[in-house]
Amino acid sequence: MDETRSNRSQSERLYDRAKAVMPGGVSHYFRYRDPYPFYVTRAEGAYKWDADGRRYIDYKMGSASQMLGHCPPKVVEAVQRQVALTPFTADCHELEVAWAEQVCDLYPGAETVRFVNSGTEATMLGLRVARAFTGRDRVLRVESHYHGWHDHVMKGARPGNDGPPSLGVPEAVSALVTVVPADLVAVEEALGDQTIGQVIVEAAGANYGAVPLPDGFLAGVRALCDRLGRVLIFDEVITGFRWSPGGRQARDGVTPDLFTMAKILTGGLPGGALAGRRDIMAMLDPGESRGGFSPPVLHQGTFNGCQLAAAGALAALEDLKTGAPQAHADALAAALRDGITEIMDRRGIEGTCYGESSVFHLYFGACENRSVAGLTAQQIRGTGKKLVAALRDELNARGIDLMSAMSGVTSAAHSNQDIAESLEAFDDTLGVLQSQGLIT
Repeated sequence: MDETRSNRSQSERLYDRAKAVMPGGVSHYFRYRDPYPFYVTRAEGAYKWDADGRRYIDYKMGSASQMLGHCPPKVVEAVQRQVALTPFTADCHELEVAWAEQVCDLYPGAETVRFVNSGTEATMLGLRVARAFTGRDRVLRVESHYHGWHDHVMKGARPGNDGPPSLGVPEAVSALVTVVPADLVAVEEALGDQTIGQVIVEAAGANYGAVPLPDGFLAGVRALCDRLGRVLIFDEVITGFRWSPGGRQARDGVTPDLFTMAKILTGGLPGGALAGRRDIMAMLDPGESRGGFSPPVLHQGTFNGCQLAAAGALAALEDLKTGAPQAHADALAAALRDGITEIMDRRGIEGTCYGESSVFHLYFGACENRSVAGLTAQQIRGTGKKLVAALRDELNARGIDLMSAMSGVTSAAHSNQDIAESLEAFDDTLGVLQSQGLIT
C-alpha cells in the first residue's frame, strides 16, 4: 500500500468516498472545507470526537440545536422508549398534542401550532399563510436576515447584495420581495407599498445576532404593523427556547402575529413549527373554507410532528421550561465574551467579542468601545476568507469547534473549566494570527 495514502487521516479517507457519491462530498455547504471536512463519530455533553479520536469542546452544538448538550439522558431515554413503540406512523398521536400545549403555554404569540420538518419549512409555510390571510403577495424582509434556503427568502440574504445568493431562484419570486436595512424609517417607507402584506424579521438580528438589531426595533416594527395593518412574522428558529423558555418575544414583551421555531423546539432532533394568532393559523384548518379552498392553505409533510421528535421534545422541555439551562448557558457565554475581549485588549487587537443570551460573535476591525454598534451588515460580515479559515483551523487544532469560524453558542452542558480551556486556545490562536499578519 502507498505509505502516504496509508498515513492519511480517517476524515480524509471518508472524504474521498463522499466525493464519489455526494456533490462536493457534503450534505450542507457550510460543512465543506479545504482540503477536507472532519467527520464526527460521537458526541456527549459539551464535547464531540472526530473520526480520528480527537476531542473538541463544541460551540456549534448542532447548529445551535443542542441547548441541553449532546445526548442529554432524559432525551435519549425518551427517544429510546419511543423508537421501541414506533418512531412514526403518519397518524395523529397524543405526544403531538402535549407538545403543542407546551409551546402554547410558553409563548405569548402561540395560540395554535402547526408542526413542520425544519426551520426552512416553517418560514416557507409562514409566508404562505400570511399571504393567504392578507391577500397581498409581497413580503418585506430585512437585509441579510436568514430565514432558510427556499426561494422566497433568498433575495437580500447576503449583505450588500439585493439579489439572491444562488442560481435557480426565479426573478418572478424575487420580484415579490422588498429588502430594507434594519431601520424603522426604511421599514415605514417600504410599507407605503400597499401590495406588501407581511414583514419577516430574524428576532435576534441577522445571523442570530451577528448584526444586532437597533434598540427598540422589534417594538417599532410591531407598532408599524399594527398601525398599517400588516402581518408580523418573527423568525425564532435560533432565539426560540434559547433567549428564554418563551423565546425573545417572551423576554422582550413583543408579540408577533406568526413565528417560526425549530432546533431546540424538538430537543435537538429534526423538525420545526409555525405558531401564531388563532385567526391567521385558521388558514390551515381543514374545517375552514376561503376562496373555494378548504383548507384555505394547503400544507402537508410526511414527518410533521412525528412521534420520535415529539418524544424527544417533551423530554427536553421538562428542563427548558424552567429557564435554568438558559441561565447557565447565558452566564458562560458572557464569561467567554468577556474573556476573548480581554485577550484582544491585552494583545492590542482591533475588534470585539459580543452577543446576547448564550451566543458569541467575533469581529476583527476598527470599532468604538469594543462595540459593533453603527457598523453595517457588510462591514460586520465582511471578514476575509483567509482569516476565517485560519481562525477555524487554529482553533480546531487546539480542540475548539465553533458554529462558524466567527461565532458559537454555549449550552447547559458547558462548564467553567470548558470556558477556561477555550480562552487559552483563543489566546494562542489570536497570537498565531497576529504573527501571520492576519489580524492587527
